Amino acid sequence: METTSRVGAQVPAAEGGQQLPSARSTVDGYLRAPFPWYGLDEAFTGPRWLMQVGTAADGAVEHGAIGHGDEPSVRGETGSAGEPREKFAVVVTVAAQPSRRSADGTGLLEATSVSSAAWLAGVGLLSFTWPGQMDHSLRDDWLDQQTETAWALADDLEGPEWSRLSLPVDGVSASFHYRESEYGWVLAGTTEAGVHLGAYGRGMSAYGLGFAAIKDIAAYA
Repeated sequence: METTSRVGAQVPAAEGGQQLPSARSTVDGYLRAPFPWYGLDEAFTGPRWLMQVGTAADGAVEHGAIGHGDEPSVRGETGSAGEPREKFAVVVTVAAQPSRRSADGTGLLEATSVSSAAWLAGVGLLSFTWPGQMDHSLRDDWLDQQTETAWALADDLEGPEWSRLSLPVDGVSASFHYRESEYGWVLAGTTEAGVHLGAYGRGMSAYGLGFAAIKDIAAYA
């Protein structure tokens, strides 16, 4: 999980630590993936946008994210907890991979799992979160602490912080691990298509969502 989760998990940051959805990779990275990408199903009719792909040490595409709704900004600087400025959901697709040798034979790539998807989703939500009362100079320490917390939570999906939520994947009900916080929600599960799914969002309820394989990722270019 270490290699595939942490490589490429963050997008370029602006001054003050804000990560910009506009710093997206081109669709080319998504097209190089040997697995299907997932997004919200056709019941969602709002905007959709590419974010960033993540790669393993050998350069193979291992995960990526697709946003839905309003492009998120860091929460805390304006807006309030009761009235989110934007409504969004991000779907993270992670290739289901066993532990294996890297392509160049120099190392071992760890297996991916539902925990990988949960960690990426948790860190993704954190990238658009900032307690409003916190000084800019303290955010890096806060983010490091919360990132480790997200890691621990992802490694304990059967723990008390998580509940179960059934949502459709390609029209078939699937079970997800789900948790909420004051900053938004995170969920993670798996599919029959050789990928694990993570998702996170704010201002948009997770309970009415459904997921489906994207038929033509090139249409996002």
